[in-house]
Amino acid sequence: MAESAFGQNAGASGPSDADRLGAEHRRRFRRYDGGDPMAAPVDIAEALDAIGESVMGGSSPERAMQEFLRRGGQNQNGLDELARRVAEKRRELLQKHNLDGTLKEVKELLDHAVLEERKQLARDTQMDDLDRAFDEMRLENLSPSPSAAVSELSDYEWKSPQARADYEKIKDLLGREMLDQRFEGMKDALENATDEDRQAINEMLTDLNELLAKHKNGDDTPEDFDEFMQKHGQYFPENPQNVDELIDAMAKRAAAAQRMLNSMSPEQRQELMELSAQAFGSPELMQSLSELDANLQALRPGEDWRGSERFDGEQGLGLGDATGVLQDLADLDQLSDQLAQSYGGARMDDVDLDKLARQLGDQAAVDARTLRELEKALRNSGTLKKDSNGHLKLTPKAMRQLGKALLRDVATRMSGRQGQRELRRAGASGDLSGASRAWEFGDTEPWDIPRTVLNGVQRRLGGGAGEGRASGRLIAVDDIEVQETETRTQAAVALLVDTSFSMAMDGRWVPMKRTALALHTLISSRFRGDHLQLIGFGRQAEVMDIETLTGLDAMWDKGTNLHHGLLLANRHFRKHPNAQPVLLIITDGEPTSHLESDGRVFFSYPPHPLTIAASVRELDNSRRLGAQTTIFRLGDDPGLARFIDSLAKRVEGHVVAPELDDLGVAVVDSYLGSRTAGTRDDGAGYGGWYGRSSWVDE
Repeated sequence: MAESAFGQNAGASGPSDADRLGAEHRRRFRRYDGGDPMAAPVDIAEALDAIGESVMGGSSPERAMQEFLRRGGQNQNGLDELARRVAEKRRELLQKHNLDGTLKEVKELLDHAVLEERKQLARDTQMDDLDRAFDEMRLENLSPSPSAAVSELSDYEWKSPQARADYEKIKDLLGREMLDQRFEGMKDALENATDEDRQAINEMLTDLNELLAKHKNGDDTPEDFDEFMQKHGQYFPENPQNVDELIDAMAKRAAAAQRMLNSMSPEQRQELMELSAQAFGSPELMQSLSELDANLQALRPGEDWRGSERFDGEQGLGLGDATGVLQDLADLDQLSDQLAQSYGGARMDDVDLDKLARQLGDQAAVDARTLRELEKALRNSGTLKKDSNGHLKLTPKAMRQLGKALLRDVATRMSGRQGQRELRRAGASGDLSGASRAWEFGDTEPWDIPRTVLNGVQRRLGGGAGEGRASGRLIAVDDIEVQETETRTQAAVALLVDTSFSMAMDGRWVPMKRTALALHTLISSRFRGDHLQLIGFGRQAEVMDIETLTGLDAMWDKGTNLHHGLLLANRHFRKHPNAQPVLLIITDGEPTSHLESDGRVFFSYPPHPLTIAASVRELDNSRRLGAQTTIFRLGDDPGLARFIDSLAKRVEGHVVAPELDDLGVAVVDSYLGSRTAGTRDDGAGYGGWYGRSSWVDE
């Protein structure tokens, strides 16, 4: 075969200096694989927000992460979109093509050969009339089956050179198609092949079958493979590095060829099998290919040798092209499984990016690579970790990030309403008094810039006593003055959140968790001296850390045990006798259960008078401890509104009836207001911002 067919000489010697240099470069550099090479690392903020939202809604972190990867972000295609495109291409291939391309081409060549031969018989006046009549009769009575007709004409003496050429094209076409099924690109490479080329192919197939037989028996050596590739390497553009890579590449294509045969109708398959005996005018080729298929199937039984497809299109495919399409379909099926991520231990690393780029284009591979990097960032950045059971959970770092995002949302909503409070100033030790004093080690109050600069100017101009006064520096430590602030007392905050089934049923579960996380983040980051306790109360109450509360699955047990929640809150207040008690209650229903003296839970619906009495008694205890009480009523039930109003009036507390989207704003603002003297009396809190119609101040 000509050297140009596959780009290298079959008898090429060992690697040159240029080859070794290229190999060294390949070790140091990799091929550019799409995307912006200067792009910043992936941003996990959007993913973390979505994962946190799902976790707070009851999903596991693992399931929430997979859901985000499937859905994608605002400017990022997800796995579902890539899988949709894979399925669409698969459908297009099946609807566009059919498998009778080679058979149609054989029939066209045969019809043209017969037509040209009849023309020649009619023009040849010197031919014996008896011979002409015999040839015409033979052509007239050819079998309607192309394979049978080709066989019947195998010993026919053609009178027309054009007819003879067309008939020879049939055998040449069949040989090239048969080889193209196993060796991609062989059909084009063998066009106008000589007898010498065909002999080289037969020799390669013989050597290949010998190598595979030795490998099957475990008798081959690396030298056997190297010798084979030095002799026949031009037929394998995949450039396999060992016999296993050679077998893998060939087995995939051979299995696709078998699936193509399985996809044909019985009539098409029979025609093809009969025609194949005419390939290159000798059965030797088919014998070698049959032996090759048997060797490959024995060495790679895991390939799909039995599958089939239904092609419904109008565009006929040749045998080699059809095999390529079947390979594409197999690749698309593998990509579909990889993108579904539905098997145990699935990871984005499983997605074959090269195969994805080949089937859907480079941008699809870039999208998948971004998702892969995002998954790695979520797993490796301290956002997710495995618990003792091997399940993923959000780390404290992730909880802080989520909390900060929620707190920013609360701040935006609050500033958007009135613009009177910025949470970034929250956390100072108190409101500014107007006075200043010299800075001391450990002070966190803001600098008094005018006084500090003035001190520095006076020092440089006039000098004076004190350490650093003789220094020429613009600002010395002794120049610094800080702004004095009013003293704020510590607060003991109890946030009681209703975890009864109605909260989940009516869509209040996630807003409740978001609110708790926002308040927890605010106190832990800006008011570290305050003491927050989170208490969930359903059929019974429980003190929870923020990770437990945000990961809490929806509870479907009936019961709203406010009495038990207040017991735990009052215990918290008593542990911090020097702190201002702040009681915040989020609920959407009246109390329907309480703890009896023996610790058992009593439940009754409608609410039993004993349950109401126990809840009111414990709320009175909160008032005696000095608690400032705010109840956040969710829902529009008039009976609940009357009951909550009466409770608030009894303890001189407040009722806020926010929309779900404003629940976090309402709770945070109420907490901030409770830390500022006079806020509740002058209407500067949540009620003052949003109008007194949204709350009842008794």
